[in-house]
Amino acid sequence: MQISFLEIKWTDVLDVVLVTFLLYYIYKLVKGSVASRVFMGYLLIYLFYLIVKAIGLELLTRILEYFMGVGAIALIVLFQQEIRRFLLLVGKSTSLTNNQFFAKLLGNQLEKESATPLKIVTDASKTMSSEFTGGIIVLQKDDDLSKYIESGDIVDAVLSKKMLVTVFSQYSLLNDGAVIINKGRIKAAHCILPIASGDDLPSNYGFRHRAALGISEATDAVAICISEENGKISLAIDGDIKMVSAVELEKELRKYFLNEVQ
Repeated sequence: MQISFLEIKWTDVLDVVLVTFLLYYIYKLVKGSVASRVFMGYLLIYLFYLIVKAIGLELLTRILEYFMGVGAIALIVLFQQEIRRFLLLVGKSTSLTNNQFFAKLLGNQLEKESATPLKIVTDASKTMSSEFTGGIIVLQKDDDLSKYIESGDIVDAVLSKKMLVTVFSQYSLLNDGAVIINKGRIKAAHCILPIASGDDLPSNYGFRHRAALGISEATDAVAICISEENGKISLAIDGDIKMVSAVELEKELRKYFLNEVQ
């Protein structure tokens, strides 16, 4: 394609599209956090550097070049959580085990209904919601949650509605922290989860919601958060959290774990 004196190749168009896509995902990762303001400041300095270089101010260009070199290392340190989230996002989206075709080909299509009894979890969540019982229920998928399990009290009990509701009862010594479930068993209770650092969460989201969001950012696990203040259920998946009804909760879980499209 020829526009006046410019020659635009298809590789140039592809380059612009890919860079735009990359910048969009970077923006999504840092949006609402302190890192977003640091990123914008660094971007403005880089634009200033390009202008200075184009004008031909050699001394200022040399100084800014040194700053940009050191700044790249500083950005890696400042954005380590966001970089980790980005790599996790890429890893999850390209994982062969998350693809139905490859899962069947590799023999990873387990009897997920029996391995993850979602009905029990949704029924327990509904009961806790109606009784204004707060809690966090984490459902393990593929990522290893050993370090989070070890942070709590090992239970290793068969999953049941009564067990879940009892663990989060106000009279229970295990009601603080999260319960982690894997393969139809309650692996541990009173577990400590990573806390989401973003400051763009709604004001009505408390510590439990940040913990639920944090584990969904760090792993491919799902976190269900029940508020003891209003009884509302929130679901955190892939670094995103939203309020859901009991019916929506079951649909979302079946879609995520069983690839069922409603």
